[in-house]
Amino acid sequence: MYTRPLQLSQILAQPHPEIDLRLESYEKSTRQFLDAVANYTAQAVDEITRRRDQHALLLKKEAEKRKAMEQEVVDCKVKEIELMKLLEQEQAERRDAESAVTALKRQLNAVRDKCASVDVEIEQYKANILTLRSEKMKERKILEKHASKTTPQVKALERRLHFTVEGVQKDMLLLRFTHIDPSDDTREFSIVIDISNPEYKVPTMTPSLPALPSLLAELNETRAFYIFIKRVRQAFCDLISPRTQ
Repeated sequence: MYTRPLQLSQILAQPHPEIDLRLESYEKSTRQFLDAVANYTAQAVDEITRRRDQHALLLKKEAEKRKAMEQEVVDCKVKEIELMKLLEQEQAERRDAESAVTALKRQLNAVRDKCASVDVEIEQYKANILTLRSEKMKERKILEKHASKTTPQVKALERRLHFTVEGVQKDMLLLRFTHIDPSDDTREFSIVIDISNPEYKVPTMTPSLPALPSLLAELNETRAFYIFIKRVRQAFCDLISPRTQ
């Protein structure tokens, strides 16, 4: 809006001089200015508020991000500690396993050495067994040769003595006597002697001989086997003699 400049000489020349201050226009202009200032202020406040809220939101996000990062760092440190413990445990287990493997290797080497030594002993035993077998075969042949010569003599002696000895089981001897019963020369009187222990025993006898316990006790005391045989025969004779009287 254009305002003409005041002509002071013209105004003073008037009978009633007055100056038109254009208050309405001024007031209108002032109101427009104040409205403009108010609008600007409101916009400025809104902008400041918006920027403040935006900044606060940004700070909140940054704080949350920082907190998340700090928590992640804490979690990573905890995980690192757990991994270190796990690593130490694995290392300890590895050391134990290596120690166990080393011990087993030593045991294996010892067993191999022992096996080698045992193999040597086995081979030596085999050689000794072969030697013993060879010696036994030689002795057996000698005994068989000697038995072939003495068997007829033994048989003849047994016939004359009316007495035989033979092995019936391991460590068992069967003693047979004949020509005791006058009514039957072929009737056999026998006892079985167990010689598996130092103290001799008689598990069976035919017929039952009441005097046997004392005879057996004497045998275990004197070890005189030939005398025991003679006295057993005599005991069988004494057992039969009352029947012939």
